[in-house]
Amino acid sequence: MFSGIVAACGRIERIEPLQDGVRLTVNADGLDLTDVQLGDSIANSGVCLTVVALDGSRVQFDVSRETLNCTTGLDEVGNEVNLEKALRLADRLGGHLVTGHVDGVGDVLSFTPVGESHDLVIRAPAALAGYIARKGSVTINGVSLTVNRVHGDEFSINLIPHTVAVTNLKQLEAGSRVNLEIDLIARYVERMLAWREESAQ
Repeated sequence: MFSGIVAACGRIERIEPLQDGVRLTVNADGLDLTDVQLGDSIANSGVCLTVVALDGSRVQFDVSRETLNCTTGLDEVGNEVNLEKALRLADRLGGHLVTGHVDGVGDVLSFTPVGESHDLVIRAPAALAGYIARKGSVTINGVSLTVNRVHGDEFSINLIPHTVAVTNLKQLEAGSRVNLEIDLIARYVERMLAWREESAQ
């Protein structure tokens, strides 16, 4: 479990093919790794991955083909990734509860400076659009953010300068693709309502 508060940006240095997926080597020199051990979870741009090797500031993760097919940004050397270590029970929940299980990939329609901030407009996959609500939470590339406006399958986010500066969201432009995770509570509410309807029938 994560909070969507990015601790550092890393960079993919190497991608080695495996039988069913790849092994990523990420340079995480901005992330405190002193308490990280093999088997720990670290979110990479919103994707929960397990540490399989450590060498100084370099961390390796095995990524399945299924994960690569359902996400974006983990398939090219040089890509910057947002990094967050898994929460401990005593940690502050500065964002919202994030599982690190990406629900889908969205398309950036625009990324426009507005004063000191940026207005980010994204089109969500149709299957996810109903879960995104004005003033609700959404995770974009592992970053916990608040939705400003919703119109059909499009929604917008206001990004403050700090968020742009310390995450890979600064690289976005029209046509970019981003990992989306909907709010965990919305997912359970939807399932409970569906179960009630099924039970009534």
